[in-house]
Amino acid sequence: AALGGFQSHDDEYYENDDYVCTFAVGHLLELLEPEEIDVAYKRWTLDTLPILPAEFKLKPKQGQSDRIRIIKKLINRADIDTIINACDAGREGELIFREVIKFVGTDKPIKRLWLQSMTADAIRTGFRSLEDGKKYEPLGYAAECRSLADWLIGMNASRALTI
Repeated sequence: AALGGFQSHDDEYYENDDYVCTFAVGHLLELLEPEEIDVAYKRWTLDTLPILPAEFKLKPKQGQSDRIRIIKKLINRADIDTIINACDAGREGELIFREVIKFVGTDKPIKRLWLQSMTADAIRTGFRSLEDGKKYEPLGYAAECRSLADWLIGMNASRALTI
């Protein structure tokens, strides 16, 4: 409403003359479970600990595959030349966005909308002063490190203490 003129496309995304807008409500992706990485991790035994994946892979959370498909389709549209990260200002918003970008795969430039207020004036001002997404890479790395550390500690400590 703050930018005006958007037409809904089956409530999957919205479009006006300047922007195509869609949404990610919460985390759409999650890290693979240990047994999805290697069947050896299916049994909880001390000889399989610590679990230290060579690569951390993401998968859609239950019920989110359609949302990921829609986002990927929009990102890959030929008329989309820049992606705007309008997720919540903060570490988790940055993580949600970067996980989606990593999962769908794109090399299109990224701009960051950083809002501290959701008033119409603040939104319009924010869109007039979009920042280069590279400025927020350290925040993205911090978010990813926190996520991976949570996984490593959670999976390994849960199994070790249970055993």
